[in-house]
Amino acid sequence: MSRRFRIGLCLMLALGAVSSLAGSTAAAESDTVIVIEVEGTIVPVVAQYIDRGIELAENTGATALVISLNTPGGLLTSTEKIVGSIMNADVPVVTYVNPRGAWAASAGTFITLASHVAAMAPATTIGAAHPVAAGQEIPEAEMQKITEFAARWMGTIAEERGRNVEEAMLAVTESKSFTDGEALEADIIDLRAENLAALLEEIDGLQITLASGLTVTLNTADAAVESLDMTGLERFLQILSDPNVAYILLTLAIIGLITEVSSPGLIFPGVVGGISLILAFYALGVLDAYWGGIALMLLAVALFVAEYFTTSFGGLTAGGIAALVFGSIVLFSRTPGIEVHPGLITGVAAGAAAFSVFVLGAIIRGQRRQKTTGREGMVGRLAIAKTPLSPRGTVLAEGELWTAIADGDESVAPGEELTIVSVDHLQLRVRKRPA
Repeated sequence: MSRRFRIGLCLMLALGAVSSLAGSTAAAESDTVIVIEVEGTIVPVVAQYIDRGIELAENTGATALVISLNTPGGLLTSTEKIVGSIMNADVPVVTYVNPRGAWAASAGTFITLASHVAAMAPATTIGAAHPVAAGQEIPEAEMQKITEFAARWMGTIAEERGRNVEEAMLAVTESKSFTDGEALEADIIDLRAENLAALLEEIDGLQITLASGLTVTLNTADAAVESLDMTGLERFLQILSDPNVAYILLTLAIIGLITEVSSPGLIFPGVVGGISLILAFYALGVLDAYWGGIALMLLAVALFVAEYFTTSFGGLTAGGIAALVFGSIVLFSRTPGIEVHPGLITGVAAGAAAFSVFVLGAIIRGQRRQKTTGREGMVGRLAIAKTPLSPRGTVLAEGELWTAIADGDESVAPGEELTIVSVDHLQLRVRKRPA
């Protein structure tokens, strides 16, 4: 009985192990493909989004994660995080440069080549990953070291994925770009696909070796496709991280604060300017904005404000516009693929100039306009003689009785209409109105 009991117990344990193995195998071969769409600049919130997609695919046992990519580039720190997540993922990651006309420039090239499968749609582009200077002149030796490091990193990624190392490094050293056909011919990518459905058909059956050493077979032809969208907060932060949006926020902050300084007490412009400034600082920090550009734009604000208190006949305004334009150009020069649209810079500069001219014109008109209140405002107004003026007497002006002196020592009879010539303390100087 004891021997039979031991045999039965062993059989039960073996059956449990087989069931457990079968369950885990089924999870690993789940016929589900998770798709995430990355469009725009590579910033921290995008890295968080991709990491969340990889984690979901791993936890649900999806057969693959597809990244639909369209980016002009982005931050090095975010790119490093994304590449690390892809290289160490426990699920096959497929990067698909899509749709037609899309590109995977700079940071996008690193992300695409780091993926287990790299694919491109027709009429797409990849490459141009050469480092750039941060709005300043970098010594040639130091720039060469930066370029060499980036090229070696690109080569290491390409070698790990079995792709053409030399061509991949040229994307960094020579800023070389490839069309989808050229990239396939140069062995930069694995395939071209018309659309997502064609992509899943073509990669079906491919064997992928993960970082853990486990080899899995893609089962994508008949897989269910599930889209993972950004959360509302992620989308909001991505919008803020757009260089054009950050620039607009900074411009709104400048306009709001200048308006509040030039016309104290309006409240609304100051509130809008303060909120815009806080959001702009967040975006500028995320985008690693060049401090020199920020300093020039702050100088522009100071010059615009100084114009309202100094008679420079537009000289300070011209200097402010020049500082604004130069600051805008170098603001995001630190990172490839991140820049403000030239048309937006032109529009903001023209708007700032028009706004300054409008405010200065209002100030000048106000200074030239005749006073309508106080003693100065009484000059030229009507007065009625209440007593004889010979030449001193009493007149009624603005509903009040005033002591008045007739101009020219002429006598004035009660009831005659007079014109106020000047105000001297509590005494008016008047003259007869012409008939």
